[in-house]
Amino acid sequence: MMKLKKMNKMMAFNYFLAIILIIVFLFPVVYIISSSFKPINELFTINPTFFPVKWTLANYGSALSRGDFARYIFNSFLVATTSTLIAVIINTMSGYALAKFRFKFDNVIMLIILSTIMLPLEVIMVPIFSVLKFFGLYNSLWALIIPPAATPTGIFLMRQYLLTIPDEIIQSARIDGASEFRIFFSIILPNAKPAIATLAIFSFMWRWNDYVWPLIAISDPKKYTLQLAIANFTGEYGTDYSSILAMSAISMIPMLIVFIIFQRQFVQGTVESGMKG
Repeated sequence: MMKLKKMNKMMAFNYFLAIILIIVFLFPVVYIISSSFKPINELFTINPTFFPVKWTLANYGSALSRGDFARYIFNSFLVATTSTLIAVIINTMSGYALAKFRFKFDNVIMLIILSTIMLPLEVIMVPIFSVLKFFGLYNSLWALIIPPAATPTGIFLMRQYLLTIPDEIIQSARIDGASEFRIFFSIILPNAKPAIATLAIFSFMWRWNDYVWPLIAISDPKKYTLQLAIANFTGEYGTDYSSILAMSAISMIPMLIVFIIFQRQFVQGTVESGMKG
């Protein structure tokens, strides 16, 4: 009886904590969306309200009319999807090699890969920029797609998940004469769908929200991503907060769609691969 009461108290505490966390994380999102429908005078009132007193779509019309946002959204979508596709292929292959093949210094190589997580972008920014400039990729969308093609986080995630796949399945396929590519595409990929979904969500999110690297690698306004375009609403003599809020609300839509589509696989892949938030 005492154990049951203790378990009920623990569950109640967990639910309470979950509700608090949901409120904390959703508050800024809901506030941005609601504020994007406010007239400019309501944004700077002395007694602000959470929801608009007078709802308006003028902020969206103003933001969309000030730039070629269809092009910016297309650029961001192209970069995010292409980079995610390449990252999934490379990271999955790398994770498979490190999880299922035994070779000299394999653990050392994995430690070296993991150690690069500690390197901030500012440390490797200049070398990457120099390489892109050397190959003529500066000021092109490929400059945003290629550098994040392989990430230590993605390799670690895939390796940890693929370790859970029994070696006997792969050995049986080899005995039956299956090639390594056949094993990879017919056995590994179908069984790694949860981890792939997790990696795809993370990769798409990182590329879609990236601002610092596009700011360095892109100078042509026609190749701006959505984040660069939003930043341009901040001027020398003022900031157009209403347009920033409107475009920020629009920029959330693709991420919500991707997460809704892959949410079940994302949770399963995060748990089984050992990734922590």
